[in-house]
Amino acid sequence: MKTHDAREFGKRIATLVQSGEIEQAEDILRPILAGPLAFRLLDQTGAPLGKLPFETTDPFFYWLGQLQAEGAWVVIASALQRQIGEDLPGALERTRNYIIQADIWYATDIFGERVPGPALVDTFQAALRELEAWREDKNRWVRRSVGVAIHFWAKRTRSSAGSHTQAESLLEFLSPVFNENDGDAAKGFGWGLKTLGRYHPDQVGNWLEKQMKMYGRPARRLMLRKTLTYLPAETKLRFSKPV
Repeated sequence: MKTHDAREFGKRIATLVQSGEIEQAEDILRPILAGPLAFRLLDQTGAPLGKLPFETTDPFFYWLGQLQAEGAWVVIASALQRQIGEDLPGALERTRNYIIQADIWYATDIFGERVPGPALVDTFQAALRELEAWREDKNRWVRRSVGVAIHFWAKRTRSSAGSHTQAESLLEFLSPVFNENDGDAAKGFGWGLKTLGRYHPDQVGNWLEKQMKMYGRPARRLMLRKTLTYLPAETKLRFSKPV
């Protein structure tokens, strides 16, 4: 399947869902999800569904979620990404529910890079306010997705104009999770810090120094290791030394 084919296929699925022909949509999508297909093509398939109201797509997404297939999460996440501009709280609420339902790392990362990540890029302040509750969420995968979203933001904005101010806000936002104890969540937060450090090394270095003075070493050494990845050699040496 090529990009054009995936896009047209997605339009066909969306037309069926919109007209209430859920079972027919399920029948033609099921074999696609059963085999290997590039995520970029599944993104094209899911995108047209994002133009439909939530109440129209929810029954179809429920069926997709029940499949517990990797590709199904891509289709759902790509559709929800298109809802960010229309209803950010609704898109994020559904994303959180699907992350919890999936209950596995790869689905968390699929959603993190497609919904909260782009939300930070497109609507930074509003998304950050919404994600504050996710940072403290009792579900480790929801917490992990925040770090994935920040990784996506840093990867997309890099060192562009205005990004340094937003990076400062993100580092302040991440201060309370420096001592995250769960390994899965810490890996996500560490991933975000790693990519922030690639494009904002001075800011991350200063932030790390403050955290180490305040908390000592993080609960998970993984957090420190990832944060140091792209920082200058002298910074790595200073913070890698045992205390």
